[in-house]
Amino acid sequence: MQGTIGTAKLAVAGLVLLALGACTSQYRSHGYVPPEEDLQQIVPGVDTRASVEDVIGVPAASGVLRDSGYYYIESEVRHFAWKRPTVIDRQVLAITFDEAGIVENLVTYGLEDGKVVPLTRRVTVSGDGDIGFIRKLFGNIGGLSVDQLVGG
Repeated sequence: MQGTIGTAKLAVAGLVLLALGACTSQYRSHGYVPPEEDLQQIVPGVDTRASVEDVIGVPAASGVLRDSGYYYIESEVRHFAWKRPTVIDRQVLAITFDEAGIVENLVTYGLEDGKVVPLTRRVTVSGDGDIGFIRKLFGNIGGLSVDQLVGG
């Protein structure tokens, strides 16, 4: 009987330690912003897109308007128990280029420069619902007449 009580106490103590361990914050970094010593090698007015990629790597994102810039993004996210993950730090390095592809400027932004913008990928949803390509193709076959095909 004495051994059973000792085993039960040990099991309860283990469960308490496990529960306390689950309540600690976990921090994860996502993305990449080059270190300052690498950025010192980039000279505005001299370097090009290719030389920037050679020195600091391929960007996480690039500008959509005429491929105007490169963006290197790094976020630190805190995960705690069952709560939604929280962005506690974000650095964005923006490198802009002129029309000839020469570096114009390098600017670093952080959370203190604005609000947190969620980085998500958006997918454009078509209004066709679940109609697939083959179904559309076969749906159009019945709508054509011989006169339309011959041109008469």
